[in-house]
Amino acid sequence: MSLFAVLFEDDQQNAAAIRKDYLQRHFAFLEANAASIKTAGPLSREGDAFAGGLWIVEAQAFDDVNRLVKEDPFWSAGLRKSVQILQWNQVFAEGARV
Repeated sequence: MSLFAVLFEDDQQNAAAIRKDYLQRHFAFLEANAASIKTAGPLSREGDAFAGGLWIVEAQAFDDVNRLVKEDPFWSAGLRKSVQILQWNQVFAEGARV
């Protein structure tokens, strides 16, 4: 298994309405996929409450992560403007090399 960082940029058009209508479905999706999506949360820029999101995913391959991205209700609702999937190798945690 590998770790992947998934960076989302949100489409700001209708973002507040989409987030309101789909937030509970998005949370249910994250909970249902907790074995793979290890952590997730919103990203913001100065002056923007929500600019996108970040997931850390444990999966076999990029295709597995891409499948998760496309199954997220926020994706199908059009909230996400773009996504980057990057393999990540953790080398430092809690003050020490791993």
